[in-house]
Amino acid sequence: MSISYTMPPEWTPHKRIWITWPHSRNNWPAKFAPIPWVFVEIIRLISESERVGIFVQDEKSKAAALAALTASHVDTNQLDIAIHPTNLGWVRDCGGIYTVSTTGSPTILHWGFNGWAKYRAHKKDAAVPPVMAEISGVPIVQPTHKGRHIVLEGGSIDVNGAGVLLTTEECLLSDIQCRNKGFKQADYEAVFKQYLGIKQTIWLGNGIAGDDTHGHVDDIARFVEENTIVAVREADKTDANYNALEENWQRLQAARNLEGKPFKVVALPMPRPVLFNGERLPASYANFLITNKTVIVPVFHDAADGDALQILSALFPTRKVIGLFARDLVLGLGTVHCLTQHEPL
Repeated sequence: MSISYTMPPEWTPHKRIWITWPHSRNNWPAKFAPIPWVFVEIIRLISESERVGIFVQDEKSKAAALAALTASHVDTNQLDIAIHPTNLGWVRDCGGIYTVSTTGSPTILHWGFNGWAKYRAHKKDAAVPPVMAEISGVPIVQPTHKGRHIVLEGGSIDVNGAGVLLTTEECLLSDIQCRNKGFKQADYEAVFKQYLGIKQTIWLGNGIAGDDTHGHVDDIARFVEENTIVAVREADKTDANYNALEENWQRLQAARNLEGKPFKVVALPMPRPVLFNGERLPASYANFLITNKTVIVPVFHDAADGDALQILSALFPTRKVIGLFARDLVLGLGTVHCLTQHEPL
């Protein structure tokens, strides 16, 4: 009998959250100076409730990170710092995904990573999962299907811990993506079943404007508990996101859980367009990170910030919901969820 796996949802207890210390100025052109301090704040907030694993480029980068973190009174006893060079270092996508096997043992899945089928410099990022596995002390498995190592990014999926997964057609099935050439819906659903314990996949359509990952779901819809989904909606009918988000909303309204019952679907607003040098950036309140005690939410000095925080506070009554200013951070084309990967207990 072949071994299968189950992916715990993000709200289950964590041992550690992984992140890469910023080093690539190409990620944040013209705005790199404030970025390390944004990372300090993210790490400080995470470290208050769990350990933080930090990838650094070299000893010099390690010293710089420790100096900034110490100056900001971060408890360095909560940190596990690993020297491992990365390219862009978005750990949600290049890092491994922690699962539990049918034998009961924790396992890290080492998916293939090809730079979102876009960036040639990605081999260092693709080598991140084995380092995570070594530090965590868990076995590592390379998911395969039809004899091929499967390419999959953590930001392209979201699970409820009860056999249901969210993803998008734009990312995994559209002509513009080149993750797993020739894969159809049935191929992905077979992969999700074997490696993530998924019995039902909810396929949404397209992601938001400015997302260069081809429509990652963690910018548009997230499970907040087993039968509740929060999804972003755009109020302005002239906005580039309006039609796609309305279609996704209708698909979620029609979706049913494994018992045939509808999900509770809660709307999150979208901020007004965040632009830099004429480029639309993928600003979304859905890119929040759930930690053991908090929910860290990107905010953008927008009128909708307060509404988003209030909605999420009601959905996470046992956690403190905290806004993280992300108007500079999103120039890297992602925010706090994209930067991190959780390691369950």
